[in-house]
Amino acid sequence: MTTTPSTTTALDGLLTALATGAATVVDLTAPLSSETPILQLPEPFANTIPLSLEKVSDFDADGPFWGWHNIHTGEHTGTHLDAPTHWATGRDGASVDQIAPARLIGPAVVMDFTAEAEADPDLLLGPEHFEAYVAEHGPLPDGAWLLFRTGWSKYSRDAVAFANADENGPHTPGVSAAGAQWLAASSISGFGVETVGIDAGQAGGLEPPFPVHHFLLGADKYGLTQLQNLDRLPRTGAVIIVAPLPIVGGTGSPARALAIVPA
Repeated sequence: MTTTPSTTTALDGLLTALATGAATVVDLTAPLSSETPILQLPEPFANTIPLSLEKVSDFDADGPFWGWHNIHTGEHTGTHLDAPTHWATGRDGASVDQIAPARLIGPAVVMDFTAEAEADPDLLLGPEHFEAYVAEHGPLPDGAWLLFRTGWSKYSRDAVAFANADENGPHTPGVSAAGAQWLAASSISGFGVETVGIDAGQAGGLEPPFPVHHFLLGADKYGLTQLQNLDRLPRTGAVIIVAPLPIVGGTGSPARALAIVPA
């Protein structure tokens, strides 16, 4: 690969900005532990498992100079990426190890509906919300990650509040079927949320069920869940880096999500 002076200057400028505080790194990732909330599907469906650590050695006879663990958890635990193969509409598409790295870095666009989600936890974004944004701010950049800010991450350490469930199931904000089709037809790479999954809590009752999974993953786009600190990002101007494990054949992976934000 040939590095041009302009490329070198741009990368040097980024490093200088980070070193001088002209830009900062914001961690968008929820801490991953046995207490991290996970999706709970009703019977008869099977559920994934929460994180647990199995000690291999702890500076003891099994390893006098080192400590390490085996990790037990699901692909879709905590802050995680959904690959196309996670859903029936994308099952012949890319597994998480096959996603082009360039698709995992891009402009971050934050749509803030915190007040609306506070008033209505079943809030659904439709095409009218996305079109209003475009009318006011211009088209979404190619390869952008659209981040749906709802303030829901404030519940992330309380599994009951995070699910917000009653006899009718969970109540968390999301996107309507028509809104999901709009996103799938857009030029974004991925859609990120603060909730446990990329669909609304009541999305199982929409047509089709779980429309963001259905349309977005079927269009070779990606989901990103359980984000935090979206209030520290500007509406535009930040860059997001999404770093899942390249699990061969994986339908998704826990991920570290970072944003580079101008000061």
